[in-house]
Amino acid sequence: MSTLLHHLILSSAERHADRPAVSDGARTVSYAELAARVQTMAAGLAALGMRRSSRVAVFLPKSLETVGAFFATAMGGGIFVSVNPLLKAQQVAYILQDSGAELLVISADRLAVLANELAACPDLKTVVTVDAVPSTVPPRLRVVSLAELESAATSLVTPRTVDEDVVSIFYTSGSTGRPKGVVLSHRNMVAGAHSVASYLGNHPDDSVLAVLPLSFDYGFSQLSTCFHAGARVVLLNYLLPQDVLRAVAREHITGLAGVPPLWIQLAALEWPETAKTSLRYITNSGGKMPVATLQKLRQRLPQTRVFLMYGLTEAFRSTYLPPEMVDERPTSIGKAIPNAEILVVRPDGSECDPDEPGELVHRGALVAKGYWRDPERTAERFRPAPGQLPEVPLQEMAVWSGDTVQRDADGFLYFVGRHDEMIKTSGYRVSPTEVEEALYATQMVCGAVAFGLAHETLGQSIAVVVEANEGQAPDTEHLLAGCRRSLPPFMVPHVVVWEADLPRNPNGKLDRSGIIARLRPELEKHHGA
Repeated sequence: MSTLLHHLILSSAERHADRPAVSDGARTVSYAELAARVQTMAAGLAALGMRRSSRVAVFLPKSLETVGAFFATAMGGGIFVSVNPLLKAQQVAYILQDSGAELLVISADRLAVLANELAACPDLKTVVTVDAVPSTVPPRLRVVSLAELESAATSLVTPRTVDEDVVSIFYTSGSTGRPKGVVLSHRNMVAGAHSVASYLGNHPDDSVLAVLPLSFDYGFSQLSTCFHAGARVVLLNYLLPQDVLRAVAREHITGLAGVPPLWIQLAALEWPETAKTSLRYITNSGGKMPVATLQKLRQRLPQTRVFLMYGLTEAFRSTYLPPEMVDERPTSIGKAIPNAEILVVRPDGSECDPDEPGELVHRGALVAKGYWRDPERTAERFRPAPGQLPEVPLQEMAVWSGDTVQRDADGFLYFVGRHDEMIKTSGYRVSPTEVEEALYATQMVCGAVAFGLAHETLGQSIAVVVEANEGQAPDTEHLLAGCRRSLPPFMVPHVVVWEADLPRNPNGKLDRSGIIARLRPELEKHHGA
């Protein structure tokens, strides 16, 4: 039984030794080869000073070496920190400082870019380059190549590890502007892999395309679910959405996970016939998929099962909508995944009635261990689960999501919005998500962010920032006419801003907080009266 993260690979190596585990471009390794590589790398990291709970940062694009570094760290008792490869030098340095990373796995060219920032990372002692060691290295740091590490590896003395031990820190955007580190245990990640693989029906014949960043819990889940099932994961660092479709066809992909901006792009393309026939399922998380996009994908992929999901890094994955319900309930985020309970509660912790909006609270094995070095924010978000027996002295902690949802009479959940993003206009509480859905339904835009502006008489007016579909000219009059057909008057936007290219965050999602922070002050000056 797999109880630790690296057991997922070792167990599949025992059952499916010769089956393909990871494909990276022209390279494919079997489960037996991957297990051997991880063991060698773990021994090498230990020889360089990795000890129990040492933080090992990995700043690389998706590659076989990246995967090896994660699971080797886990095997050696360390804590891996996956750093998004799109981050800038100062952002990377902050994560290295905050996590207290002692080792860094990186490429020579990335090391050169980071060199000037590493002096501010006092805990960092050793750097492992996956290629050659550069001729000039940062002062005080020991720099070795991966080849040197592997050649010097001796037998690994595995530390005593249990499933409650910390295995990873995933950094996610914070409301204060600094990313926060979500602390995950072996139990969190193994339970997540088991749960997700069970409802997706993953099996050894699957080939799953990993296009999302591995620093994103949803992206990393493609690794853990595949390794749990003995399936093959195909790593892809892509530039254009067409690259994704080519890879699906070329690699005979059976599973593909994406976020709404990617699905909007893919829904607009013609899919190769081979892609249509091989793709068994697709999944969406990281935001609500517009209904218009969902309908296009259903038309293009009539035989493909669509899983609409909701999750947060603090609990890995929370809900999914069974594919057979997608056409009937296209706006639902479904019900709790296996081995989780989702509660909808009022501010006092009492459970909401059907169709009453409340906060989503997640309890179960996937709930993280808090925020790294941040007890105050941990106390705000991780609190005792509602409804516990008073006779039990030690209370179970749940994650209070900060998201407003409602549950219908049949138990299906619907996302309403973030507590701190709800727009209060003309005495109504308006969900930005609902406004954005109406904008997408016009099929005039491929990106939309709605938010409130302080307004003297309305309380707040509704502003939207939108990106036009490729080949379409911005047309505010027609856009608002489309909104009026599907929204009541109090929900129709008052201010429309067109931008040629809305910024995305490193995980591929629209950078909502950045867009709002940039535009709100100026818009309130001109439209706040």
